[in-house]
Amino acid sequence: MTEETKAQELTEVNETAAEATEAAAEAAAESAAQEDSSVPETSPDFADIVALKKGAIVKGTIIKVDADQAIVNVGYKYDGIIPIRELSSVQLENAADAVQIGQEVELKVVTLDDAKERLVLSKRAIDNEKGWDQLQEKMDNKEVIEAKVADVVKGGLVVDIGLRGFVPASMVERHFVEDFSDYKGRTLRLRVKELDKEKNKVILSQKDVLDEEFEANKKTIISGIQAGQELEGTVQRLTPFGAFIDLGGIDGLVHISEMAWHHVEHPSEVVKEGDKVNVHVLKVDPANERISLSIKATQPGPWQRVGGELATGQIVTGVVKRLVTFGAFVEVAPGVEGLVHISQISHSHIGTPHEVLKEGQEVQVKVLDFNPAEKRVSLSIKDTQDAPPQAEKQDRPRGPKKDNSYGDYVPQPNQSLNLTLGERFGDKLSKFK
Repeated sequence: MTEETKAQELTEVNETAAEATEAAAEAAAESAAQEDSSVPETSPDFADIVALKKGAIVKGTIIKVDADQAIVNVGYKYDGIIPIRELSSVQLENAADAVQIGQEVELKVVTLDDAKERLVLSKRAIDNEKGWDQLQEKMDNKEVIEAKVADVVKGGLVVDIGLRGFVPASMVERHFVEDFSDYKGRTLRLRVKELDKEKNKVILSQKDVLDEEFEANKKTIISGIQAGQELEGTVQRLTPFGAFIDLGGIDGLVHISEMAWHHVEHPSEVVKEGDKVNVHVLKVDPANERISLSIKATQPGPWQRVGGELATGQIVTGVVKRLVTFGAFVEVAPGVEGLVHISQISHSHIGTPHEVLKEGQEVQVKVLDFNPAEKRVSLSIKDTQDAPPQAEKQDRPRGPKKDNSYGDYVPQPNQSLNLTLGERFGDKLSKFK
């Protein structure tokens, strides 16, 4: 065999071996593909598994929610859990109050134990870290944020804004609220009042938002109100001097003198907070944003009501309201007073009404004149009483009275004159002696 022949045979052997090797590789690849096709598609591809360590920030999807925890897939070789205490900065009754299945969340690794396949994550930690910067920005921009009331505590409300936020009772509404028990679950519109990261303190206010909206609406509302209108309002609050009425975004004042036609000691005698009332607009002052209102102006006046009840010559019962030097004012109907002139008080002469009358005294009076148009009624007390019999007149002696002690002595004319003058003028006559 020549050298050329040997070389050719060696080349053929090598080609055969290469073909065999290639075939074996193809068979192995096909077998591996078949084995892979038998593995469920949900099995993790270990090449894609994320590397985790304590303190790492990861993103995941909530796949299950229990009462006290949430299960989350973060792409690790086993799922993680978020305990209820790590879901929110505020106390939760159920994990479902914070997350739902399918929700994507950003989390921080709290515990990682591969030996026990335990992965504990925290949503609260991430929310806290982001929350301070976001709240500071919202506070600087005076931005209004919405938050749900998580709890009602002594002194105010707790809300979840990524951090635990507190709304003091005085900052919840524009008006005083006595009981906040029904506020849990409500959504409030808030503004950040105070931030203190070191003390973990966040103070918020809804009242500031409401006050600003109220002030913005004031000018629009007041421009549509004019004197003489009759409007419906709600009694907002009572004071010793009157009642403030909400006219739908702006308050007007009913002074105590405009509460009713009769005398009122305190507004609570006529209305209470929350009452719906009709009011008459007396005056509007846009510059000072003041509206003067009246309740009594919407009601019939006492002179209108009494128009068909009193008549000249009628005798009625009244109450002495005021005594003056020239007579007494007697109330004969609520809000209707008439004058009893001093000459009509008694049949006998009196110097002042105080001699026979006192304020608050009930008396019978006769209507002498009644003019409801001019709001005037003249009364008499003495005409309701019988006049006393007149005293008999006694003749006065015209001359010196005869004195039997003098016997038959008769004074002379001059003596009679002197005696008479002395009796009449007494000591005054001695001055001329």
